[in-house]
Amino acid sequence: MLRLQPLESAVSDVLRLSDATGEEGRFSRFERIDWWDQQRLADAKVLVLGAGALGNELIKNLALVGIGSVMIADLDRVENSNLSRSVLFRESDCGRAKAEVAAEYSRTIYPDQRVQSWQGNIVYDLGLGVYRWADIILGGLDNREARVAINQAAAKLGKPWIDGAIERLDGVARVFDPSTGPCYECTMSPTDWDLLAARRSCALLTRAEMEQGKVPTTPTTASIIAGMQVQEALKILHGMQALSGQGFVFEGLTHQSYLVRYTRLQDCPTHDSYQDIQSLPGKVSETRVGDFLDRVVTDLGPQAVIETNHDLLASLTCPHCQKKQRHLASLGKVSEAVAQCPHCGTARTPDLYHTIRSAAGSSTAGFLDMTLGDLGIPDWDILTGRAGMEERYYEFTGDQADCLGPLFSSEHKL
Repeated sequence: MLRLQPLESAVSDVLRLSDATGEEGRFSRFERIDWWDQQRLADAKVLVLGAGALGNELIKNLALVGIGSVMIADLDRVENSNLSRSVLFRESDCGRAKAEVAAEYSRTIYPDQRVQSWQGNIVYDLGLGVYRWADIILGGLDNREARVAINQAAAKLGKPWIDGAIERLDGVARVFDPSTGPCYECTMSPTDWDLLAARRSCALLTRAEMEQGKVPTTPTTASIIAGMQVQEALKILHGMQALSGQGFVFEGLTHQSYLVRYTRLQDCPTHDSYQDIQSLPGKVSETRVGDFLDRVVTDLGPQAVIETNHDLLASLTCPHCQKKQRHLASLGKVSEAVAQCPHCGTARTPDLYHTIRSAAGSSTAGFLDMTLGDLGIPDWDILTGRAGMEERYYEFTGDQADCLGPLFSSEHKL
């Protein structure tokens, strides 16, 4: 039997879906979906990692559905070959940072969107604070090292992330929530780990090596996989059941698609999240190492140390000349050219560390009068203080405003 909607309810719906002129509102067709909450999307904060073929489609879709705040991160610049696969790039954009260009065009799609771009090495130089700010993370990158870095950051902060991968006409979209199910590292085979180890064997990630990860792709497959990623993001943002711990696999030659369910590995070390993160109002670039270590020692005792999230470079040693040069930096800022010995041209061996202590004789004891930024620690990072099995976590929120730009406002503070 047909049930008619009450007149008052029907009138209310028309008013809700129309603007002052009586025309349909921008998002009125979405709001006809009974569970859709446009205000929830306007309040949402999404981190997009990668602004290439997949990233372009992710960013476009986020703008179309009205996501209010988006941070876009990418290392590369627009090249001519990007123009056939990236809807947001134009020929005049060649040479410009991909993230910056994508952010500009995203605002042309949805002028009310708050969007910020960031250019740099996502593996080493994107502080954990950005991950903590986001409600959800979307990955559009094409190498294992970046995926492992995203996965570990998401797990530490208890954030769901959705990975996308495309090659030729095929692709996969996978939803990971390390706090409740399998993570990306749970899906990696021994061969994957061997390939990753080979990639890291020189201990220096150069830009040339990053570019070697490029794979043949088409814009049609990118559109399909990115569409699935954003579709899953919308479900998560609405509190609905998503494909957590599963992958949507698309085979372009046959148009077959199917779901793969992943298993959480009991011995996977990447599922513990940071608890009770303490906010420090200072900036990484202005915080003296010794002062921060004093704070950690006060909290945890005299044996406490600082642990960074990634190995940092302390010096470079030439195996031929036997000369050692101090070089403090993030590995993401060290190129192959820098690593070569200026005297004989031999590839120098990097001396790395990830623990800072003040004990006499320690290799890091001489860093105490420097700032955390001098050592290569990224802005708005979250560092660990450790004494034995006890840990404390410290977030440098003084960098928030600079990192977020237009995304930073009183209602978006943590």
